Amino acid sequence: MGKVFGIDLGTTYSSVAYIDENEKPVVLKNSDGDLATPSVVFFETQTDVSVGSAAKENVKAHHGKVVTFIKRKIGQAGFSLNINGIDLKPEEITSYIIRKVVNDAAAYLRMGGKLAEGETVKDVVITCPAYFGVSERDATAAAGKIAGLNVLSIINEPTAAAITYGASGAAQNKTVLVYDLGGGTFDATIINISPKEIRVVCTGGRRELGGKDWDDRLLKHLVDSFHAETGDSNIMDDIETLQELSLSAERAKMLLTSKDRAPLAVSYEGKRVRLEITRAKLDELTADLLEQTINITREVFEEAEKKGCRQSDVSEILLVGGSSRMPQVMRRVREAFNIETRLFDPDEAVAKGAAIYAQRESEYNIFLEEVSQYVGKSVEEVKQEIDEGRVNVSELARRAAVKPRKGRYLPEGEIKIVNVASRSFGTQAYDEFNKLKLYNIIRRNSDLPSTGTDTFYPRTDNQKSVRFKIMESLSSESVIEPEAGKVIGTAELELPKGVTRNTEIEVNFRLNESGLLELRAKEAKSGKVVEASFHAIDALTPKEMWDAIERTNSYRVH
Repeated sequence: MGKVFGIDLGTTYSSVAYIDENEKPVVLKNSDGDLATPSVVFFETQTDVSVGSAAKENVKAHHGKVVTFIKRKIGQAGFSLNINGIDLKPEEITSYIIRKVVNDAAAYLRMGGKLAEGETVKDVVITCPAYFGVSERDATAAAGKIAGLNVLSIINEPTAAAITYGASGAAQNKTVLVYDLGGGTFDATIINISPKEIRVVCTGGRRELGGKDWDDRLLKHLVDSFHAETGDSNIMDDIETLQELSLSAERAKMLLTSKDRAPLAVSYEGKRVRLEITRAKLDELTADLLEQTINITREVFEEAEKKGCRQSDVSEILLVGGSSRMPQVMRRVREAFNIETRLFDPDEAVAKGAAIYAQRESEYNIFLEEVSQYVGKSVEEVKQEIDEGRVNVSELARRAAVKPRKGRYLPEGEIKIVNVASRSFGTQAYDEFNKLKLYNIIRRNSDLPSTGTDTFYPRTDNQKSVRFKIMESLSSESVIEPEAGKVIGTAELELPKGVTRNTEIEVNFRLNESGLLELRAKEAKSGKVVEASFHAIDALTPKEMWDAIERTNSYRVH
């Protein structure tokens, strides 16, 4: 089996890890000798792209060609940026970040004699925020494919951190809350960790809440202070000055994690104002942002209660994500929940957990292939039978005379990982008052893989067909307004002649661990069936994917 890798694809920084010869997860250095690469892309020309620190240094001089925080746009319908005359979607822009970090990882391993000439980084697991929906997960996987990688799986960031925590031996039958405050996103996830299993209880979060928002508050304070001192309010109109101030705000925020004060200077059109930002002032400017994370965490505790997990069952809160280093974060979290709180490898835990998961996924896939050859079924059929508990893995391995390998489902000391649905999934239908509603068939925070069934009826006698509009939402209620959901696909079932309004149509949903949603609808009178699988409705078209791959292969990425 070749090497496999875990990629922590962050809003502000990204990193790569693998399992070394001592079976330990290790984060690999980039070409600058750093463990994390800024998730910044500079399109110097139509064929020359730089990523990381070099790109970040060009934000001021070439702001129209430099892309930052693209993770906040990934999976967003219709979004693209025109750079150097080319429309670029977030998936393609993200692919350059991925390509840069994996190329650097390969070079680092090759330099240490741990990767043979010609051997490449190919098989990866990529992380994403726990609350990402189908569109965002598909877009993340597409970015990896455009970069030329085989994406084994997309795994939730807090789950990856919990895997690292469990593998460290620190967890013995604990329930923990992973509070993940990154550069651009936030989520909170309650996870039960035991020697045999890592089980996600529930999760919640927000797409646009992270360290960048702290930076923006500090930036506004600098602009306001300059205006108060000089009476000049035009500084907001100067893009280059604002970019320089943005970098200064980020540096000041980072300095204030270890110092009480940070000196700053604001210069514009010959005017210069010296300022000193205190940690107390930063806390004051951003108190409401921190409170938003607390409120989201409270909501997660409330959701956990519905599944029988009380707040008192949580023995520890693990702070991960670089922005969790801010001292006020730990102080406020402890104050709000009165639970032991500590930083846990905030910069590396996610990448390490992804690497551990990647190795297990790879070995498990090999196991499935060997078993499928023995039983004469496809890998997908064997996997589904295991998922649904229809076969015993150990017995299957014994009969197939194949060695049980590491994987989520195998016993003998290996850890089983159970995730939850980050969204609810359902279909639109009319209620008894002839009002259109969204009926959630799989509820948010259901264990994965998850199945759900509901029964619907034609609106009229002799109806020719029914059209299923499949939607996802953040609501955990069974019936909600359609406006609260997002369409991810459609399917149509033809009906036989003579159907009546009381003809039952049974609709079954199945959601697997990677976010693939499958629908099976059966009409009772004739037994007609429609089956469909749904990924993102806004996914790249084959031509867009091909064009993106062609460009990334022809571009020089450094």
